[in-house]
Parts: sequence; structure tokens; C-alpha cells
Amino acid sequence: MKRFFFVFISFVMVLGLGVPGAVQAQPYPNRPISLINTGTPGQMLDIPSRIFADELAKVIGTQIIVTAKPGGSMTLGTDAVVRSRKDGYTILYTSATALVYAPLTTPKIVPYDGFKDLEILGGRVLLPFTVTVQEGAPWKTFGELIDDAKKNPGKIRFGSVGVGATESFNLQIIESLTGAKMTLVPLSTHPAVSLLGGHIEVIGSPLSEVHTYATSGKFRILLMAVKNPKFPNVPTLTELGYRQDMIVGWHAFFAPAGIPEEAKKVLIPGIKKVWETPEVRTKVENLALGYEYRSPAEFRKLWEEEYQIAKEIAAKLGLGK
Repeated sequence: MKRFFFVFISFVMVLGLGVPGAVQAQPYPNRPISLINTGTPGQMLDIPSRIFADELAKVIGTQIIVTAKPGGSMTLGTDAVVRSRKDGYTILYTSATALVYAPLTTPKIVPYDGFKDLEILGGRVLLPFTVTVQEGAPWKTFGELIDDAKKNPGKIRFGSVGVGATESFNLQIIESLTGAKMTLVPLSTHPAVSLLGGHIEVIGSPLSEVHTYATSGKFRILLMAVKNPKFPNVPTLTELGYRQDMIVGWHAFFAPAGIPEEAKKVLIPGIKKVWETPEVRTKVENLALGYEYRSPAEFRKLWEEEYQIAKEIAAKLGLGK
């Protein structure tokens, strides 16, 4: 009996000491990952985040659970990830609103420093913004809208997803360049729904949120941040003679700063592979979104440059005081 016990103990020691992988934790990822996006469910930040999450789950071999956490000009969800555990199991899909424009225009509601508190994982989806009205609106051109806004300051309501959102920054640019004055209305619902319902007169939404209504004859796009071949007659600000254009928004992937290197070595190449998947590109471009991949280093450079440009504009406009 003693001999049997000795043999048994020896066998257990061999399992524990001779085969370390049997008792150590499995490599990352070994459980589901939580992806927080900062968009309203069904809107054009939420939808692509789910497209990417489905493909990323296949690439890295684990489930990704997507949760929409909107609010505070997209700062609530961003802050939740900043404050989450730095273990690689909570990641973020957020926008320029949360990381450039809200910090500049409404700094009191932004408790984080994106450059210090977040790790860039890469990717880049572009959102060319528009100025859009109902098809039955009295303004046939951007110039007519501006003339009316000058004659009736504050009468025309301009819908935005938040006070510090990119759309509101674009309104500030338009007002500064043209001398017009409109009333910014932060919306809790989809801006296009509010425009359809006549609750506001103008929205500054991305093309992705209005192009279907525009092609079906319900909306009229008066202005774009960049030219689009599907709407060749819609001008940009510089085309109309102004010194600058509206801001182009973006979405990308981030994680809390300080996540393990093993997590970055899985997530960063995994996201790059997702961006290179033709089916994913088709799905995203069909939403009228711009699509390009930027590595973390490339992204940081673009982010820092955009922040400095926006900071200068905000200072000239007296924003964020």
C-alpha cells in the first residue's frame, strides 16, 4: 500500500512539474472579450463595431460581446473602458468626438486623457459629415440656408448627437465662417428620425446616416465635408469659397493603457487582418463609410495632428472655456 501511495504521489509531481502548461493559465485570450462601443444602438458607430467584432472573434478564436454605451458626447463609454481592468478583456470602439472634439469643446465632461489613458489598437473608419434638410425644406442650397440663418438668428434648429460632438464642432466652424447663427439641439434619438419628424430643421450627420433618405427623395444634402461621386452636385465649404472645410469624423479600436503585451500581440494583428478581409470592407463601404487601415503608430500621428489643428480652431472660436 505504501509503495502504491509513493508511486501515485510521484505521478502527480510529474504532472505538475514536468508539464507546466497543464497547470498554468492558457494563453490570451482564454475567455470572452467585452467590446464597448460609444454609439447609440443601430447608429453608424454601433453597426460597424458589430461587423468588426464578428470577424475579430473568428480571427482570434474567442467570443466578443458587444455592448453599446452612448451618452456624454460618447465620453461615458470611453471612460468606462479607461476605468476597466487592464487585462485585455475589455476593449473600446469609439470616435473622434470622444477623443478630439469633446475634450476641446466640453472639457468638464471628459475625465480622461485619451493620449495617456488609452492604447491604440488600430483601424480607421471615416465619416464624411453633411448638412442635410428635408426635401420639402425651403432651402435649395447651402447659401439659401445661411442667408435665412443670418436674417433669423437662432430660429433654425441644428440637430447633433451631443454638445461636444463632431457635428457641433462643424456647426461652430460654419457659423464662424459664414456669420450665420443656428440653435444647436442635442438629441437622444437618431438625428435622421428627428429630421423626418420635423422636430428640427437641419442635421449635421455623417453621409452614412442620411444617404438612403437622400437617394429616396426624403432628404436634401446641402453641404459635404468632402466630395462624393454619388452626390457630385453637393459642394464643400472650400468649393463655395470659404477657407476651410468641415471636419471628417472617424472610429477606431482602443484598449485601456497598460494591457499586457501578450494581449496587444493578439489584438493588433487581429484587427489588421479584419481590416484586410474583403467581405468586411464591402459591408462597411455599403454603409457609406470611408474605410482604411492605420497601424497604432500611424494612427497616433494622425490623431495628434488632428487634435492640434482642432485645438487651434477651438481657440479661435472661443470654444471650451
